[in-house]
Amino acid sequence: MAENIVEQQASGQAGVGAKQENDGMTLSALFDIMRKHIITIIITFCVVLGVVIAMTVMSPVKYSTTTQLFATYNDSSDGTANSSEQNSGSSYIMSQIKSYPVLTTTQSVLQPVIEDLGLHTTVAQLKEQVSVTNPTNTAFVNISVTDGDPAQAADIANAIAKSLSSVVETTLYASGSHSSVKLSVVQPAAVPSSPSSPKWKLNILVGIVGGLILGVFAALLKDVLSKRIQDDDEISEYIDAPIIGRIPEEELLNSAKPVIVSEPGSPVAEGFRRVRTNLSFMAPMEDTNCRLIVVTSTGASEGKTTTSVNIAAALAENGAKVLLIDADLRHPSVANKLDIDGSAGLTHVLSGQASVKDVVQRYWKPNLHVMPAGPKPPNASALLNSPIMVELLNNAIAQYDYVLIDTAPMVVANDAVIFVRRGGSLVMVCRRDQTLKRDLREISEELTTLDLSANGVIFNCARESKKSLEHSNYYYYYSNHDVDHRKKRRFSLK
Repeated sequence: MAENIVEQQASGQAGVGAKQENDGMTLSALFDIMRKHIITIIITFCVVLGVVIAMTVMSPVKYSTTTQLFATYNDSSDGTANSSEQNSGSSYIMSQIKSYPVLTTTQSVLQPVIEDLGLHTTVAQLKEQVSVTNPTNTAFVNISVTDGDPAQAADIANAIAKSLSSVVETTLYASGSHSSVKLSVVQPAAVPSSPSSPKWKLNILVGIVGGLILGVFAALLKDVLSKRIQDDDEISEYIDAPIIGRIPEEELLNSAKPVIVSEPGSPVAEGFRRVRTNLSFMAPMEDTNCRLIVVTSTGASEGKTTTSVNIAAALAENGAKVLLIDADLRHPSVANKLDIDGSAGLTHVLSGQASVKDVVQRYWKPNLHVMPAGPKPPNASALLNSPIMVELLNNAIAQYDYVLIDTAPMVVANDAVIFVRRGGSLVMVCRRDQTLKRDLREISEELTTLDLSANGVIFNCARESKKSLEHSNYYYYYSNHDVDHRKKRRFSLK
């Protein structure tokens, strides 16, 4: 019995802990969304605040003032009324005064004011400027008037008080020469010194709060409606694989040489060196020292070929013997990316038209070899599944430290699965604002169905953080490109 109680307490504590963890993750996810869409939040905030300020500026300036009246019982007995009569009079006033706010805005009260002051307005228009209240359980009547002219606002308020007193004392109740109710002005309206509207402080506060709320809402809506990956944190929501590299968007990547070769001191080159380090921790092929790395992407134009050639150069730079194979027979691009002859390649080897040594080319360093794809074959899948491909891989694994295979995008074909089944490590390339969330989810489900998994993800065109920008200044300080640029600028100034 005691053991059951202990187990229930433990499970309850675990449940509470899990709930707290889930709540923390939810809050963390909200902050991540706000961070990703901070520009949207800022723009929305500025627009809302700008609209509020513009509306406030365009609003006419108004002045408000108030006059206060007090109602008393007009005794006709020359002060000889007993307490019973006084109480009866007080009750009578309290019952009647509740109708005075409505009475004040009638034509009987407002028309004389218009005529006395010579106002160019109607009773209905003047009624919109007047606000009358009777505080609960009091004999006070407060008349507030709002107008663009402060002096006129005071004149109208005092005139309405006078007109209301006249109606109550001489017209409304008097059956002869005497009225039971008397209204006395106890606080005449003064000329206001400052406008009552627009209320700048209140409007600005509303604009700030409203802008922040709408900004966060816009960010959440944008995140929900977004169909493409915008941040590397989103990748883990669709595929179970660690981020092994973040490559920023850089013009250097469009050149015909890997950045390791053209700009070894650039921060982009350092990013690929980080990928190289992470790849070294992946398990080699069984009974060998070779690592078979299969590089693919979800769709086209995500940078898988650019990533493949730069990883190959980074590995070769470190002294490893590397073979880069362009196995994307449907859309070969490695030869074009490296500006080498791509007329002969893997297609010829798999079709028996050439040997491996006839198509493999050295690039940059003696330990970096490249096998182009060659011409597009009509039966790419059959060639990649052929026994010759198996033999080619076995020989390559025996001779090289790394064999990199650039394969077709997964939405086009699942060629990458062929090599992963033979012991390769699958590396996915995802590009910001290009990779579709739907495609990434479907690929993850397909890999799960095949009992396979991605070993790592490289996030392409990643946004640079403040820390990475500080590091880029450090790397560019040692970059030959930066030095040459400064020299050219110095000479041009001379």
